[in-house]
Amino acid sequence: MLVNGKWERKWDPVQEKDNEGRFIRQSSAFTNRIEHAQAVVDKGICLYVAYICPWATRTLIARSLLGLEDAIDVKVVEPTLTDFGWRFGDFPGATQSGIDGVEFAHQLYTMTDDQYTGRATVPVLWDSGDSKIINNESAEILRVLNDDLRPIHNSEFNLYPVELQAQIDAFNDSIYDTINNGVYRAGFASSQQAYDEAMVDIFARLEELETHFQDNDYAVGNQLTESDIRLFVTLIRFDVAYHGLFKTNIKAISDYPALSAYLERLLKVEAFAKNTRVDHIKAGYYSVKVLNPSGIVPQGPDMDWFKYLPEGV
Repeated sequence: MLVNGKWERKWDPVQEKDNEGRFIRQSSAFTNRIEHAQAVVDKGICLYVAYICPWATRTLIARSLLGLEDAIDVKVVEPTLTDFGWRFGDFPGATQSGIDGVEFAHQLYTMTDDQYTGRATVPVLWDSGDSKIINNESAEILRVLNDDLRPIHNSEFNLYPVELQAQIDAFNDSIYDTINNGVYRAGFASSQQAYDEAMVDIFARLEELETHFQDNDYAVGNQLTESDIRLFVTLIRFDVAYHGLFKTNIKAISDYPALSAYLERLLKVEAFAKNTRVDHIKAGYYSVKVLNPSGIVPQGPDMDWFKYLPEGV
């Protein structure tokens, strides 16, 4: 991580933990919004992402759904994490940074704040004109793309409509600790108690979601919202990574008929399918040495849903 602008220690998947071994996620440091959309877009905006990362993939899906692919450039780090964090490179689907001398994502942070202390995470919404981070919180970036950049895209999609905001906020809250962060609470637990607590929360909520999707096509209301994006990015990684590596193995998502149908329904939408890279997901998660010292990447599973993904990913 960075300490006062200098890389001080090797990347560690366990960000923080409490006295009982519970995983604690770091808060994001940059949460600016965009006030003058056209001016910022004219100067240039870039999303720095990792296909392995569910938080980053949220922003990629929103960018595609909202028709912002021409307005916002994308640069992709390699899925395999290094001792210096996220690295730009040559893994299929990855890119270079687009900035001379920038090899690692942490350099974006010190370009923005030369005394920055903390982890260098993705996604990063980058102001190419002023060479600084606008925002590195995926939940905030979703709102920036949907709301702040609406003068640019004027999309038929509204991922956070006023009339559904209370329901969306409630749904998001209900899946954050139990599902989105729940799998990490299980995978990076450093005590049996912490792991057991996380597993109870994960599978209780999955059972509730299975019931919900027996009668509903979407998470909230009768339309696609940011809640679907938030849920999708965890569910699509569950069977290929979390079930094995994170020991969230009471059931697989494929064991839930309604949740499976929900995933298939979303994958029929191009924005979800084109931004799902199973090759990056598996290569990235199984590169975490503390959980998989051998580095062996499993061949399976071969899910029915994969037929909707671009060939070769």
